[in-house]
Amino acid sequence: MLHQTVPQERLEQVAAAGQGEVFVSAADVVAGLVVLGVAGVVFAGLVTVVIARRAVRPLGEALRLQRQFVADASHELRTPLAVLDARLQALQRKIAGGAAAADEHVTADLARLRDDSRALVDIVGDLLEAAGGDPARPAVVPEAVRIDGVVAEVLRSMSVLADERDVTLRHDTTTASRVGVPHASLRRAVLALLDNAIGHAPPGSTVTLSTRDEHGSAVLAVTDEGPGITGIEPTHVFDRFARSELADGAARHASGGTRPSFGIGLALVREIALRHGGSVRVASTSAAGTTLELVLPASTDTT
Repeated sequence: MLHQTVPQERLEQVAAAGQGEVFVSAADVVAGLVVLGVAGVVFAGLVTVVIARRAVRPLGEALRLQRQFVADASHELRTPLAVLDARLQALQRKIAGGAAAADEHVTADLARLRDDSRALVDIVGDLLEAAGGDPARPAVVPEAVRIDGVVAEVLRSMSVLADERDVTLRHDTTTASRVGVPHASLRRAVLALLDNAIGHAPPGSTVTLSTRDEHGSAVLAVTDEGPGITGIEPTHVFDRFARSELADGAARHASGGTRPSFGIGLALVREIALRHGGSVRVASTSAAGTTLELVLPASTDTT
């Protein structure tokens, strides 16, 4: 390019003197620069890919270890939970057969314990399936589950915690919809929503669970009468270990000592919803309370 700036007379003198200098045309220079530029872009892309793969590799390994841990823990828990359920069943049979004595309250509590133990077995199986599945277990298409039936089960289980916090549970329903979600997964989601509502509800208040149909979906709404979501964006409550910092001690006292942390419960609800084509959202929040809604596609299977 520098040679191209030399006057033509000077170039002719150099050529006549036979000094052997070589001059390159402008077109050749431009073509060479284009080739070098393309080669530089390709090289930079290759370097970026290599660096990105090395950066992502630890994350992939961490995810693999996490799934392996969940799978191993779930697998190890299945046996003791199965033994616990078998012992409760055996005790029920002894009471029913007259070999052991128990009043009506003990019998009712024993039945609830049996229901809870079977729910734990189902939850562990669901965790194992979510972690990658049991290789020895064939894939099963979930049957349609009546959402109100699962809500009633969760209400019976969580009534003890609600009574301890002096919180009243109410169930309002206007639907009989079924959803194509495994029973254990749906139970986990409903339980997490209800547990969150009870944890943020002040003593003497009411937590309401209601269901309705909405444009081909089944909607479960959980409403508490707490102080509302403050100190955090409402959409962030579904992040793992999200925290809502209360403004001061007075606000904490006014809320009845409710917990500021959302833990991982709501994050699990979102994962379950997304896994089955649904969603979860904050329908409303104010000083009068908060409503969270779980939206799941309604199943056409009526069997």
